[in-house]
Amino acid sequence: MKTPRIPIATQQAVMRRLRDKLAQANLKLGRNYPEPALVYHQRGTSAGTAWLDTYEIRLNPVLLMENGQEFIDDVVPHELAHLLVWKTFGRVAPHGKEWKWMMEDVLSVPARRTHRFELGSVRTNTFPYRCKCQQHQLTVRRHNRVVRGEAVYRCRQCGEPLMSE
Repeated sequence: MKTPRIPIATQQAVMRRLRDKLAQANLKLGRNYPEPALVYHQRGTSAGTAWLDTYEIRLNPVLLMENGQEFIDDVVPHELAHLLVWKTFGRVAPHGKEWKWMMEDVLSVPARRTHRFELGSVRTNTFPYRCKCQQHQLTVRRHNRVVRGEAVYRCRQCGEPLMSE
């Protein structure tokens, strides 16, 4: 799928949300953290990622355009929280207690680890796996890690290891 062009109004809405939440965090934390770089280069099924070493947020342009304001309201603060946690606490668990505190108490946003956006337009080839209770679709990267013996993935519902079909 071709990467969509992000309209200026959408980019401005993203930047407004980022700046509002950063100002809120700086006020509550008594800090003056700088504005992170914002790029629209995230691919695949991830809505966004926070890059600690370059202090930037990468957003998925396809999911942004398909989900609009919900994406802006949820994903921008989620990724900002990762950067703020890193600046405040150093390296900690990605969605641990510090991140949850940053999301809920500092940024006033529900702390959800994953998005709930429809992924049909961004999903690449997947591989079917099964556990005791359901079928799962693993990405090429995860499938290859299983094949190489580098990883075992478990069902979040039943806890059983996923097996290739």
